[in-house]
Amino acid sequence: MRAVRIAVVIALVLTSGLYAAPENKGPKPDVGDGRVAWFDITTTDLAQSRAFYEKLFGWQFTSLKGTDRALEIVSADKPIGTLRVADGKISPFDGVVYIQVSDLPGKCAKAKELGGMIPPGFPFNLGDDKGAIAIVADPSGHPIGMYSRTPLPPAAK
Repeated sequence: MRAVRIAVVIALVLTSGLYAAPENKGPKPDVGDGRVAWFDITTTDLAQSRAFYEKLFGWQFTSLKGTDRALEIVSADKPIGTLRVADGKISPFDGVVYIQVSDLPGKCAKAKELGGMIPPGFPFNLGDDKGAIAIVADPSGHPIGMYSRTPLPPAAK
């Protein structure tokens, strides 16, 4: 159940940030199948964590439209992830890495076949033709995200 709650919060943060700037329309850059496409870092103190990562990695941060609980992480002028406020105490499972996949429905089916769990509501399309995401909890319950640059086809009626 915790994985489902984490997944829903992450999805809300991700989708709120996708509308931040018109120049960010369309999918994220193609990093290749099986590679990290995006990540989320959770914190209990947004300002403190922002200062830490700015000084540690030289990252910049931009506001996300519609929320004061998350910032988009920017490196070399490219959005690479989000820094978000955790819902409660930080656990070792907060924060999600999104792996790029070319066949999101196929990977979701494979994850289930291998004992993973896809939380209700996933996968789903991101706005502005940015692609689609899913969260999968591996057999031990650890969440990992999957990102496809291609939106899911419309559901059959």
